[in-house]
This record gives sequence, C-alpha cells and structure tokens, in this order.
Amino acid sequence: MSPSRAVFLDRDGVLNECRVLEGWPYPPEDADALCLARDALASLTRLKAAGFVLVCVTNQPDAARGTRTLQNIQDMNDKVRGALPLDALYVCFHDRGDNCECRKPKPGMLLRGAAEFNLDLVQSFMIGDRASDIGAGKNAGCRTIFLSRNYAEPQPSPPADYSCNTLTEAVNWILAQTSPGDGLSPGRTPW
Repeated sequence: MSPSRAVFLDRDGVLNECRVLEGWPYPPEDADALCLARDALASLTRLKAAGFVLVCVTNQPDAARGTRTLQNIQDMNDKVRGALPLDALYVCFHDRGDNCECRKPKPGMLLRGAAEFNLDLVQSFMIGDRASDIGAGKNAGCRTIFLSRNYAEPQPSPPADYSCNTLTEAVNWILAQTSPGDGLSPGRTPW
C-alpha cells in the first residue's frame, strides 16, 4: 500500500480558540470554556474529503507544570475529537526542560503519526500558530502553514512555506497544491 498524505494541526489557536493575555496565547481553562475555531469543522471536512489523514499534535506542558490535570486536558481533547473528523490526536505533556522527543519543535508526534498511518511526510502539511509548530513540521520534512495571530512572541525562523490568517485560507492553499490522485498538482514537484 502506498503512503498516505496527512495534515497535522496544532490544537490551541488552530482547531480551537485560545485565550490571549498581553499578547501571549493560553489554552482554555477547561472543556466548558473550549470553543472550536469558527471554520474548523468545514475546513477539516474539506481535507478529509480530499483524502488527507488528519492528526492533531499538541503541546500541553501545563500537566508537567501542575497548572492543569491530565483529566482536564483529556476532557478538552475529547471535546475536540468528538466535534472534528480527526484520525488521531497526540499530546506531549512535557515541559521545555524535559528534553523529550515529542515536544514541538521536535518532530516526535509527527513521526509517530507517520509510522502509525503509513504517511509520506514530504507530501504532508503542518498547520500551526506558533514557531514551535512550524519547527516540528520542518523537522519532520512536511510543508508548513503558519496561522498568524499577532502573538507577542518570535515568528517562525525559518519562515513557514505559507502564512495566512485563517484555517480556511490554509486549507485553500493545501488543496491548490495537491490533487486527489497523486498528491501533486500537474507541474508541481515535492518540496
């Protein structure tokens, strides 16, 4: 069986709204406060119809920091999984100093998805709203899309392959790059 294509998506700030305090993004307090991004369902439905495997990859260091319980994070993830056509949702619960392989910008969660779903990472995409998301995508060999949210933090460096403001725009770009049969539009080459 030939490898599949995937779109990897960050959770907070991409699939659901995040709280922004003094320019810095924070996850919702709990599942009750979690609001899906307005265009998340329609966008993921379009990607699924185009044959993409959809995998959410999210850093949730508040578990290691003791400011969120694992159950709190699980409840939010369950809400996202129940509302969107995701094939998988992977979580890194580690903090920066833990030196794990799964915390973005390391590519561990994307590599896990590639192994579990037989994915061609060169034909896959990573959508995120933070530099660490773009770093993980690049480190895994994916094409990257940065959702600009004007956070008070460094922009991705090197920059993403494409930058935009909405998930809808990101999906439009992905679908313009690919065709259902071979992963590439005529005249395009892998990145």
